[in-house]
Amino acid sequence: MTKKTSKMPADLNGTWDIISNENFDAYMVALGIDFATRKVASMLKPRKVIKQDGDNFHFQTITTLKTYECSFKIGEEFEEVTKGMDNRLCQSVVNWDNDKLVCVQKGEKKNRGWTHWVQGNELHLELKCEGKVCKQVFKRIQ
Repeated sequence: MTKKTSKMPADLNGTWDIISNENFDAYMVALGIDFATRKVASMLKPRKVIKQDGDNFHFQTITTLKTYECSFKIGEEFEEVTKGMDNRLCQSVVNWDNDKLVCVQKGEKKNRGWTHWVQGNELHLELKCEGKVCKQVFKRIQ
């Protein structure tokens, strides 16, 4: 069993530009996103801006079409509307799992959530929904 901790084992602060996006279409299909929206979304190059202050986080995912923002505190459940993706309401909770930031989203879709971690100068993100996994990698630009 992995150790859960509330201390800050990794620093995710920064601005990150996407450099790879594997299996994104299958992930969007699992979310129930229509064909036209998936085609547009697959061409976007998101930038993530992460502000981390102790256990408090503010995430921005910026594209030419939309900006998605999410703020949370480690270990505290919050209500999240997944604007910019499938616009569903989820009850989300984020915890540290060793040096990975893991979010579990409870709602209409099963086994939904994400994991962020830093390796070197890269931010890794795995998005999960109903057995589909999308793997994204971002490079730190500041």
